[in-house]
Amino acid sequence: MARIFKWVLAAALAAVLLLVGVALVLQGWVSSDDFRQRMEREATAVLGLPVQLEGIEVALWPLPAVALNGVRVQSRPPLTLARLELRPGWLALLQGRLEIATLVLRDAVLPQQAIDVVLLSLQKRKQSAPAGSGLPPEKAPKPDGDAKVAVTDWLPRRALLQGVSWISLKGAATTMDAELRLGGDGLLDDATLHVVKGNLQGLRGRLQREEAGQWALHVDVGGGTVAGRIGMQTAPGAQALTLQGQLETRGVEVSALTAPNRPLSGKLEASTTLNASAATTAGLVEALRTETRFTVKDAVLNGMDLVKAVQTVGLNRGGQTRLDTLAGQVQSQGRAAQLNNLVASSGALSATGQVAVSATQALNGRVNVSLGNTLGVPLVVGGTLAAPEVTLTRGALLGAAIGTVMVPGVGTGVGMELGDRASERLKKLFGR
Repeated sequence: MARIFKWVLAAALAAVLLLVGVALVLQGWVSSDDFRQRMEREATAVLGLPVQLEGIEVALWPLPAVALNGVRVQSRPPLTLARLELRPGWLALLQGRLEIATLVLRDAVLPQQAIDVVLLSLQKRKQSAPAGSGLPPEKAPKPDGDAKVAVTDWLPRRALLQGVSWISLKGAATTMDAELRLGGDGLLDDATLHVVKGNLQGLRGRLQREEAGQWALHVDVGGGTVAGRIGMQTAPGAQALTLQGQLETRGVEVSALTAPNRPLSGKLEASTTLNASAATTAGLVEALRTETRFTVKDAVLNGMDLVKAVQTVGLNRGGQTRLDTLAGQVQSQGRAAQLNNLVASSGALSATGQVAVSATQALNGRVNVSLGNTLGVPLVVGGTLAAPEVTLTRGALLGAAIGTVMVPGVGTGVGMELGDRASERLKKLFGR
C-alpha cells in the first residue's frame, strides 16, 4: 500500500511539474509583444474598432486561465476592462474543441454610449460578411473551407462580473456584481445581480429558467419585492424576438426606483404587464411597452405644494404635498411614460389628472385640485422630474382675474373654473 501511495504521489507531482512547465512556456509566449500585438489586431478585426491590450498572461490560480489585462476599446467614449479571464473547458479541450467554460470580468467601465457604438459596428460587419458566416469578411471561411462554428460554441457557460460599472446616457454610474449561467442553447439558465453602488444601491435580483422560454424573476429593492414571470421567444415565421411578462410590486419605496431624482416617495403596490418585439435583445429595451395599475400609500409629492398652489392661484413654487393615497395607471414605451386617471386624496385635499413624462424627463399635464369646499382649481404641470412646476391654465388665470374684480373672494374660484372651461371650448372650436 505504501509503495502504491508513493507511485500515486510521484505521478501527481510529475503532473503538477508538467503543468507548471507548460504554463511557463505559454507565459513566455503569450506575454510577448508579438503575441499581444497579434491579439490586438484580431480583436480589432472582430469588433471593427481599435483595441489596445496592456498585457496577456497565463494564470494558474484559482483555476488555469488566459487573462487579458488593461483592455481598452477605442470607442467614443472608450470601453475599458481592467481584467478579463477566459477559463477553458478541459473536457472539450481533450476532445479537440475550444470551449470557454468561465469568463471573469473585473473592474470594467461600460458606458451605454460605447456599448451602442460597439453593437452598431458589429452589426455593420455582420451585414458586410458573406451570408451565413457570422464572421467579419477577413475571418469568414472560404466556400470550400473549414466547417462553420456555431455562435453558442463561443459563449461562456458561466460568467462572473465583479465591480462592473455601467454608465447611463446621462452619465449616472451603477456598479454591480453578477453571475450568469448559460444553457446549451446559449440562453440564460440562472442569473444573480447585486448593485453595490449607484442609483439602485442594495438591489438584489435573481432570474431563473423554469421551462422553455420562461423565467422567474425576483428582486429585492427599496424594502419590498418585485416578482413575476418573463417569457422570451422568436416570433413564428419571423426573426424578431418577443418579450412578455407579468410582474407584481409589493411594498417598494418609490424613491428607491427613481434615484437620484426623488419626485415621489411612499410604499408602492402595483401590477405590471410588459411586452416588446425587436430584432435583437438590445432593441427590446427601446421597444418595451408596459401597462401598470398602481397605488402609493403615505405618498409625499416633492417639488410642488398643491395646497399652496390652490391658495395662491398657481403662483406657488416648490414645497411638498402629503397624500394618504395616490392611485392611477402608467403606460410607457421606451423611456417615455403617460400617467392617466390619477386620483389623490389627503384630508380636505383631492386631485385628479394626467401627466406625460418624455424620454428627457420633461413633464406635461394637467391636474384639477379641490381643497375643502372650494371648486376645482385647474393647474398645468410642467418642468422636469427633478424640478416640477405647477401653474394655472391661461383660461383659469384670466377667469380668476375677472371673477375677483366682479365678486371679490368668491368670484376668484368660480372664475378660474369657468375661465378654464371656456378656454378648452375655444381650443376645440379652433382646433388648438
